[in-house]
Amino acid sequence: MTLKYLLDTNIVSAPVAKTPNAQLVRHLERHAHECVIAAPVWHELNFGVRRLPAGRRRGALMTYLEDVVAASFPILAYEENAAAWHARERARLEKQGTPTPYVDGQIASIAQTNDLVLVTTNADDFFRFEDLEVQDWSRRSRRR
Repeated sequence: MTLKYLLDTNIVSAPVAKTPNAQLVRHLERHAHECVIAAPVWHELNFGVRRLPAGRRRGALMTYLEDVVAASFPILAYEENAAAWHARERARLEKQGTPTPYVDGQIASIAQTNDLVLVTTNADDFFRFEDLEVQDWSRRSRRR
């Protein structure tokens, strides 16, 4: 199995959206065996679900996280190489006056240091990072 894609939180959440984007879900099904998620994405998913009130929706989403996401996608850590790349990019972007959210930098750094394509529906949040390939599976055309 060759890993090629790192999925952002919005991609992993897409299949359980109230109105899933069919094109995105097809891409996800087609490439699931080539996909991983980053530890910060796993955190965002869990945090988002745990913030919901107890009930059916929360229970269904917890089951999705445990039985589908955790079972399907390896979770990559934010480790030394990613932290160093993130620090360089964060400093560069801050000097340019275009800082980015910390967690986006973590996700970008894990993708970049593992030579993975970052898949997100928020490509604009990641375009300033150097040497990072980004794709948006919810649109017909691909970026960068």
